[in-house]
Amino acid sequence: MEPTIAIENLNHAFGQGNLSKPVLSNINLNIYSGEIIILTGPPGSGKTTLLSLIGGLRSVQEGNLKIFGQEMRGANKKQLTQIRNQIGFIFQHHNLLKCLTAYSNVRMSLKLHPEIATSEHRQRAVAILEAVGLADRVDYYPEKLSGGQKQRVAIARALVAQPKLVLADEPTASLDSKTGRDVVDIIQRLAKEEGCTVLLVTHDTRILDIADRILNMEDGRLL
Repeated sequence: MEPTIAIENLNHAFGQGNLSKPVLSNINLNIYSGEIIILTGPPGSGKTTLLSLIGGLRSVQEGNLKIFGQEMRGANKKQLTQIRNQIGFIFQHHNLLKCLTAYSNVRMSLKLHPEIATSEHRQRAVAILEAVGLADRVDYYPEKLSGGQKQRVAIARALVAQPKLVLADEPTASLDSKTGRDVVDIIQRLAKEEGCTVLLVTHDTRILDIADRILNMEDGRLL
């Protein structure tokens, strides 16, 4: 079975010439469909940089990185867009559009998927918002939501189209223990029922039990 994520001898640096600073060194990793991988490590160890490379948000400099069998190094804009449309991104900061309600923020993800009928959008978006505990906040604007509620909207937005890959950077950082557990249970169910692959960066020891594998990163290296 071909891995969802296949990384071979991946290196990455910030800066040029004498100012170049290595951030990732000789990363080798395969992650398969349905796997939940948790990535831990101290701040500045390269976790978020690795996540952004896998998500096509940074260009691959050296080594090989394949997502769904597509080589990301040298990929053109169309190829990168096709890859990103199959990924659910959950960032530390919710990045919601202030001018849109919770429902409309979530529905944005569905608009990227023409195979999902427009008539299904409301039902899908409301169902996922209910699943993350926001049944009574569907039509609220971000300014009327708490920080934790905004993060739950962002998580709903990432999961609503049932992506093949979820990349999550500290998804439970601003959530209380019950909501955090509810959210990772949803992610775990998506992985097992839909064959979704999950790569999750976290310092939250309360959710380590959902992982099939726990990887540790230090000084840009996978240990």
